[in-house]
Amino acid sequence: MRRFRVVATCFVVAVLVSGSLLAAEKCAWKSLWDGKTLKGWHQVGDGQWVIEDGAINGKTDKGAKLYGLLVSDKTYKNFTVRFKFKSLKGNSGFYIRTIIEKPDKAKGLQIEIDPRQNVGGIYESYGRQWVDKPSAELVKKCYKLDDWNVMEVSADGGHVVVKVNGTKTAELADDPSRPEGHLAFQMHAGNEMLVMFKDIEIDVKK
Repeated sequence: MRRFRVVATCFVVAVLVSGSLLAAEKCAWKSLWDGKTLKGWHQVGDGQWVIEDGAINGKTDKGAKLYGLLVSDKTYKNFTVRFKFKSLKGNSGFYIRTIIEKPDKAKGLQIEIDPRQNVGGIYESYGRQWVDKPSAELVKKCYKLDDWNVMEVSADGGHVVVKVNGTKTAELADDPSRPEGHLAFQMHAGNEMLVMFKDIEIDVKK
């Protein structure tokens, strides 16, 4: 009986350990922002990217001639990325697998970030334009106006899924767009801007 208890205990421990390892493998989140500087990112185009009140703020006092982009130094292929955002003025977006052509062109899939509409939709800049747009009813249900929201974007091959505050807002299957590229936050040209980002994390897939 004692031997049985020892074996059973070892089995339970093994299950718990293996479960913990699987969970760690499943969600290996890594911060993409140190909270203090713009290390790991570089600016392209117009507008200001500054750190204020614990967040990266993108802002302009008036409509800029060029798009303002904050671009990751590294490129990524398959991943899940998540961050908090607050959009107060102007039109913004988040690019995945993008390439940058100077002075201000980010080519690739853009996840819409707008204070009033289409938040969480997918738009291909300099390409197909809208490829999946959420309904106004869905945006109203999941998006918190003038407040902090959580966006999560998963890209695995041609399968791309976008969630806003846990609700799926867009999805692509077998998408033919670029398989690898930079991440980038955007300030739209011609807009007076105020948009904020923080708690930026990524889980890179093998």
